[in-house]
Amino acid sequence: MKFLKITPVLLLFAVVLTSCSSVRVASDYDREADFSSYGTYAFFKPGIDKAEISDLDKKRILRAIEAEMQKKGFTKSEDPDLLVSIFTKTNENINIYNNAFPYWGYGWGWNPWYWGTGFNTVSSTSEGTLYIDLIDSADKELVWQGMGTAALASEVNKKQERINEIVAKIMEKYPPGMEK
Repeated sequence: MKFLKITPVLLLFAVVLTSCSSVRVASDYDREADFSSYGTYAFFKPGIDKAEISDLDKKRILRAIEAEMQKKGFTKSEDPDLLVSIFTKTNENINIYNNAFPYWGYGWGWNPWYWGTGFNTVSSTSEGTLYIDLIDSADKELVWQGMGTAALASEVNKKQERINEIVAKIMEKYPPGMEK
């Protein structure tokens, strides 16, 4: 019987824990592109320079993309098949939790008994969206775009780990039709 009482609590805790670390991803691509013909890449500096994030975060993102591209068999080149660019957006989410459970207790004054209706808790989280664009270097046209949205890490020592997770989830969608 004790198992039945603990199981829902553990399930709720697991749902909350996984929802905090989840990355929502999507991708789009040119159906006419021959993705098997791409084997080399380079970063598209003009596009990366426009990303409105710190240079440290740009380096973290580029390192993560470089690692994922190597896993997919790509090599970095001066004469690439694909150009890699990034774009970012951030949002500040305000969360208000209203605990409307009534309570009663003992207080001071003319009427020592009181009745209350709960309290509010306010918190905020930063959420970022990372777009990874793969551009055909021959005709300078976008052939694939991956997007990932997730809560951002605020601690410096966890930023690279979080960025690696986000980039890996996005790159799971490349090449099209080969998703896990």
